[in-house]
Amino acid sequence: MKVSVILGTRPEAIKLAPIILAMKANCEYTCDVCVTAQHRQMLDQVLEVFGITPDADLDLMTDGQTLSGLTARAMTALDGYLARERPDIVLVQGDTTTVFTAALAAFYHGIPVGHVEAGLRTWNLRSPWPEEANRVLTSRLAKLHFAPTESARQNLLREGVPDNDIFVTGNTVIDALYLAVDRVRSSFPQVPGLSSELISRETPLVLITGHRRESFGEKLEAICAAILELAEAFPEVQFVYPVHLNPQVRDTVMRMLSGSSSGNIHLIAPLSYLPFVALMERATLLITDSGGVQEEAPALGKPVLVTRDTTERPEALTGGTVKLVGADRQAIVREASRLLSDAAYCHAMSRICLPYGDGKATQRILDAIAARFDVAPVQQEELLPVAVGQ
Repeated sequence: MKVSVILGTRPEAIKLAPIILAMKANCEYTCDVCVTAQHRQMLDQVLEVFGITPDADLDLMTDGQTLSGLTARAMTALDGYLARERPDIVLVQGDTTTVFTAALAAFYHGIPVGHVEAGLRTWNLRSPWPEEANRVLTSRLAKLHFAPTESARQNLLREGVPDNDIFVTGNTVIDALYLAVDRVRSSFPQVPGLSSELISRETPLVLITGHRRESFGEKLEAICAAILELAEAFPEVQFVYPVHLNPQVRDTVMRMLSGSSSGNIHLIAPLSYLPFVALMERATLLITDSGGVQEEAPALGKPVLVTRDTTERPEALTGGTVKLVGADRQAIVREASRLLSDAAYCHAMSRICLPYGDGKATQRILDAIAARFDVAPVQQEELLPVAVGQ
């Protein structure tokens, strides 16, 4: 069976890597990996970590690209790719422009689409933007829906997706995380931009990420102002911010935080997967707008403050390890301050919480594909741990 796995960004690569590696290790599948390179550098870092070499690299990234321009280029390039390769199924993951355009191009070619991490919803097309629209549209085009949770399944049923096309699998991000954690715990990787002495201190560390388009401008400025206020209020705490490469993120962050006199704000380049997992394990808490971090950090027992007004991942909210604070300076400062100063409160939010799976999502996804396409099922012993590289 020929499977085309199409991806474009760092999170897609992380979450699809376990599936790609399992398929490439099994003779029942020919797995062709196509990248759009929607995120060039950060995508390449993850693929290198997992030892994955793309079979097709469309290299669509351009400076200052618009969503319309990227969508148009992706449709044209993916149309040609699918016409040449003619896979039996296309697999996509998540809610990026790559996901939507790959699903639409496959639909035009009459190729069934399997959607990994299907059914996430905020029910607000403007939040997150454009991700909510991308995943809703992809659900209308996909034939197999790999829902990470029961609530995601219910969302799809609510939209009229047939029950027998939905498979609750867990999220493959936990499969990837377990592979990475095993490696990190056996050999702590270097973290570019940070000294080993800083990382090894017993002092608290706050890990920060931010990249969402709806946060550009005033919201990102408010988040940066909150970080600056926290750094001044807690001089003993280290604030580490791997700054996204998007100029609309980087320019704001560097302008507002690079001149801090507190000395405990560390602005570093985006990290490869293993160093980032290592910092998550080291962190006291995380401040983020990332969907993947909302899934990963609870599995590591780390409190998360989400700088968004909505989340399509309500399970960790219910579990008590994640809180929505929005791009609200006062709310970010209030909640982070409480976590940094109230040990009991921090401990209550630091429970290991596994609402997104048990690390066996890959097995369930491959089993569902095998059953639908009459392929010999992959045996559990064939899904051996993969030695991910530095």
